[in-house]
Amino acid sequence: MTPLVLTIGATEPWNAAGLGLDVRALAACGARALSVVAGVTAQDGAGVRASAAIAPDLIAAQLRALESAEIAAIRVGALLDPASVRVIAMWLLARHEARQRVPVVYDPVFAPSAGGAFADDATVAAIARDLVPLATLVTPNLEEVARLAGIALPTTTAEMANAANLLRARGATAVLVKGGHLASDPIDVLVDADGVRTFVAPRLPGTLRGTGCLLACGIAAALARDLRLADAVADGRAFVRERFASATEFAGMRVAY
Repeated sequence: MTPLVLTIGATEPWNAAGLGLDVRALAACGARALSVVAGVTAQDGAGVRASAAIAPDLIAAQLRALESAEIAAIRVGALLDPASVRVIAMWLLARHEARQRVPVVYDPVFAPSAGGAFADDATVAAIARDLVPLATLVTPNLEEVARLAGIALPTTTAEMANAANLLRARGATAVLVKGGHLASDPIDVLVDADGVRTFVAPRLPGTLRGTGCLLACGIAAALARDLRLADAVADGRAFVRERFASATEFAGMRVAY
């Protein structure tokens, strides 16, 4: 049976990132995507032109509409204001209390690489307080983990592991700090109850929009198939590298095929 994976986040008109990319990525990973729109963004290759959160009542109504769905995993992406964070966190907490817990992969998208921002300080604080404790896996990059943990930008694997442990102290089950912005070959650091593991691979040439979305979806789809966390991370990383290698130029951006 094809697993159902719910993705919660924001739209992006080119579908080079955000919910539109999530639907395609999850299908490519063998899952059927369900989606809840928590925000709308206007983006292109130059960055964010505008963004707005969906009303909390409408987010909640979308979530209620999926009550009969047998969700196998949940992927959460960009959230644009504290009210959105709260309504999603309350829904996740209610599921946990009703023993409907499934893996939750949260990718904290605070700003696109092309420029602009999605999350202000109040939104980041709400995420750290309300959402991080409900996540099975948080997948921040270096800047995102620094904002969530309230620390300087990590520059070594030891500092990345320390930052991950700070988020685990806030309640996250596991944290994967992504080192794609390191000067050396990219190194991702996974910290969970089993300790610290690193994932290293040679840097691929060029750039790609939506790598965080692709990774989070790949991991969520793997967890929906009951893979162990470390294996799911390896699966997600392999999926990103495959999409990176087959990417195409589109509207001035390099995007996943």
